[in-house]
Amino acid sequence: MPFLATEKLLLAIEAELKAQGMWSATEPGAAAMASQAPFACDSMAFEAWLQFILLPKMRTLIDAEMPLPSAIATAPMAEHVWGEAPTYRNLITLLRTLDELLTKQAR
Repeated sequence: MPFLATEKLLLAIEAELKAQGMWSATEPGAAAMASQAPFACDSMAFEAWLQFILLPKMRTLIDAEMPLPSAIATAPMAEHVWGEAPTYRNLITLLRTLDELLTKQAR
């Protein structure tokens, strides 16, 4: 399992969210956190999903040395949400790298 490489990417994603001013001090409400929609797209912004759902869940798996997801596609959603805006290019690249790392480790 590529725990170390994954944790480094998670830290880089967190840093980029903060650098872009997308990091929130306020967690979404319980109903938003319970969303069953992909990326909780019906109840929160994608960057909130990254911060409050993806990053904590991935860190929980890493800390417990549990299997990491093998089919993850965050970059396509990021591209859908943020398009080709140069501001988000680095964040999209980090998400694509995470997707590729987790998909590759599953093979």
